[in-house]
Formats: sequence, structure tokens, C-alpha cells
Amino acid sequence: MQISIQSPRENSVNLMRRVGYVFQKQVSDQEIAFIRSLGTSGFPRFHVYMKKIGNDFFLNIHLDQHKETYGKDTAHHGEYDPASTALSREIERIQSILLC
Repeated sequence: MQISIQSPRENSVNLMRRVGYVFQKQVSDQEIAFIRSLGTSGFPRFHVYMKKIGNDFFLNIHLDQHKETYGKDTAHHGEYDPASTALSREIERIQSILLC
């Protein structure tokens, strides 16, 4: 699911900090990853990739249920369906804070 934020008045890190996310890594020149853990082990967690295009930010969000597995059965356990109750609530929460 993608959320767009047009002409924000804050930088990306401060904007995401305001909604409870922490910086995870710089993915590329224009893209940064942020996480918001829901459990003490770090999972499940919401994972946001934020891209800056012009003056706008675009957030791609998903829910990581648990750590990815590699080896014989490589799998990423992300939930991308916006119909998911947890993911849809998180999207609504972010939008209510950032798009006021």
C-alpha cells in the first residue's frame, strides 16, 4: 500500500519519528527504510520504504510477521494486502497523523 505526502514541512526522519518509526537503513539515494516494532523480539513489525520524488514523499508499507528465512525455502514473511486488519489500521493511523 502506498501513502503519499505532498510537500511535507519536515525531513523524512522527523516525519517518520512523529508516527513512531525508527530509521532502519538507507536503501538508495532517494529511498530510506523505517520500522515500527510491535513485539519485544523486533517482530512483528511494520516496515516502510520512503521515496522522495520532487517535493513529495511516497511511503510503501507492509507488515513483517516474523524474520525472513533463507536457505532451502527462501521466504519473506511480509503482509502487503491493505485488507489486512492490522495493516489497514496502521495506514489509517499514519494518515490521521500526517495528513491533518
